[in-house]
Amino acid sequence: MTAKRVLTALAATAAAALTVTATTTSTAAPARAAACGAGYVGLTFDDGPSGNTTKLLGALRQNGLRATMFNQGQYAAANPSLVRAQVTAGMWVANHSYTHPHLTRLSQAQIDSEISRTQQAIANAGGGTPRLFRPPYGETNATVKSVAARYGLTEIIWHVDSQDWNGASTESIVQSVARLTNGQIILMHDWPANTLAAVPRIAQTLASRGLCAGTISPQTGRAVAP
Repeated sequence: MTAKRVLTALAATAAAALTVTATTTSTAAPARAAACGAGYVGLTFDDGPSGNTTKLLGALRQNGLRATMFNQGQYAAANPSLVRAQVTAGMWVANHSYTHPHLTRLSQAQIDSEISRTQQAIANAGGGTPRLFRPPYGETNATVKSVAARYGLTEIIWHVDSQDWNGASTESIVQSVARLTNGQIILMHDWPANTLAAVPRIAQTLASRGLCAGTISPQTGRAVAP
């Protein structure tokens, strides 16, 4: 084959590759939009990181799910590698106080300590600076809100409680996820075995309803596209 023919063949191959790439790129976005046609929901897991975190992250990744991990500061400080693993797995890390107290029973200074130490512990562990805060037990008041706001945090409660902390079965947890609608958030926890077991069916349930697992907007406090 002459040098001219070689160059012509190479040019044709390159053009074909570009065509395939362009086609793939142009169809990927519409396909994702169709899959998420009913919107986005927020999967949240409280009280980590724990001895169950590695398995939970593996299950979430295997099933194509992303979630917001509301970590306790004391556990983030004790297990920095697990915080980094959460980030590496594509999760978002948020603040769930340092020791999980009833914040509404504490002084402003004590509330400040719970929130600020958690911000620092998560940042030191490689989880970035959280922008979302969930008060333990969902208990809040004006003082809690004002302290959280001082640290640039948006308070996030939930729309659906999976009751996994209360011994809910895997089936019940999946049914709770099935109640979610666009923008809503579900409360789950890092440690229950039944929650871990529910992850594959959570993914199936969302997909069957045209919903995707999204991030939580600090502006609106609702789930949105990542």
